[in-house]
Amino acid sequence: MAIAETKVRLPIPSLPKGFRVAGVHAGLKRNPTREDISLIVSDVPATAAGVYTTNLVFAAPVAFDRARTPGLGFQAIAINSGNANACTGARGIDDARSMAAATAAAVGISEASVLVLSTGIIGEFLPLEKIRSGIVSVSSQLSRNDEAVVTAARGMMTTDTRPKLTGSNFSAAGKTYTLFGMAKGAAMIGPRMATMLGIILTDAPVAPADAQRLLGEITEYTFNCVSVDGHTSTNDTVLLLANGAAGGQSLSGSSLDSFSAALSHACEALAHEIADDGEGATHVLRIEVTGCQTRETARQIARTIADSPLVKTAIAGADPNWGRIVSAAGYSGVMFEPDKLSLRINGTLLFCAGAPVVFDGAAVSDSIQAFRETLIQLDMGLGQESIRFYSSDLTAEYVRLNADYHT
Repeated sequence: MAIAETKVRLPIPSLPKGFRVAGVHAGLKRNPTREDISLIVSDVPATAAGVYTTNLVFAAPVAFDRARTPGLGFQAIAINSGNANACTGARGIDDARSMAAATAAAVGISEASVLVLSTGIIGEFLPLEKIRSGIVSVSSQLSRNDEAVVTAARGMMTTDTRPKLTGSNFSAAGKTYTLFGMAKGAAMIGPRMATMLGIILTDAPVAPADAQRLLGEITEYTFNCVSVDGHTSTNDTVLLLANGAAGGQSLSGSSLDSFSAALSHACEALAHEIADDGEGATHVLRIEVTGCQTRETARQIARTIADSPLVKTAIAGADPNWGRIVSAAGYSGVMFEPDKLSLRINGTLLFCAGAPVVFDGAAVSDSIQAFRETLIQLDMGLGQESIRFYSSDLTAEYVRLNADYHT
């Protein structure tokens, strides 16, 4: 596989010490050029933390991983795409366990040290023979090179157009550590605690309680602030593995703050990538709501705007239709005084103090058309709290992709 064919954004980030990855095609997807099994292995036991969908209809791998995290001693994450293993009852749990057992056998580790992820069609049983065969194959190709990273990221993808990768180095306690992240998600994106599938890896030593707390907190203002279509998936999961392979004691104090900053940056970058790759999207919506009494009310207003089909189609058509945005804020369920609200699109004031403002509509339209990202800024005039929320526009291509997805 040539890396140039993946549409991945270069440069490809480096893996932290002690991690190897790979992805292969095992026959779960009809297209033989598309990977559908991925494997992540830590050569040493790692701390694991996870955040999961709040959908009451949750997939078997969510139940499986949720029961195991947070904790110590984890060494592998096995992933399949093309089949969500959701709404599959007791057999689904057994199949998730079988997937973990196959991974343990192939890698030579304990089954208790394996986590599993699935994504794809809901309501179909896993083709276990294909998965077992794929796990054996992918375990023989584990590597740290760029191609392995790209194939592992591609093995998570369903309707994504490209792998979503991020990475950075950070200093803590006199050492340099690496943090790496990858995610999938282009539709069925409307999280209530996490979204899509996301994996964060680091060679820093982090205690389970700290890893879980920070992942939960950071998820709230990164992955929980992105919506493509408002649909909270059955399989939403973000996992963090911290194996400590770069040495040192468990991070604490300012060293833990440095890790938190790197984790926040990675999650923010992946959240933006998901919105940018929204199915059929021609624009990313960056919605900044300020002047609220609480962060949660700011999120509620931003999410309502992000999920409005009329707002999304207006941006798709490069139409600075401020009435759609203001009215979406008005039905968000948050009480505010309209005569204190102001609205800007790409920096131009369109609405202020309960009334429209004279502006150059053609110039604002041109600014939407000319750039991939559209900035929508609402100041509610109520307080000091704010939030940033990502979404994407709504095009005919989104309808086509989802109408054709299963059939």
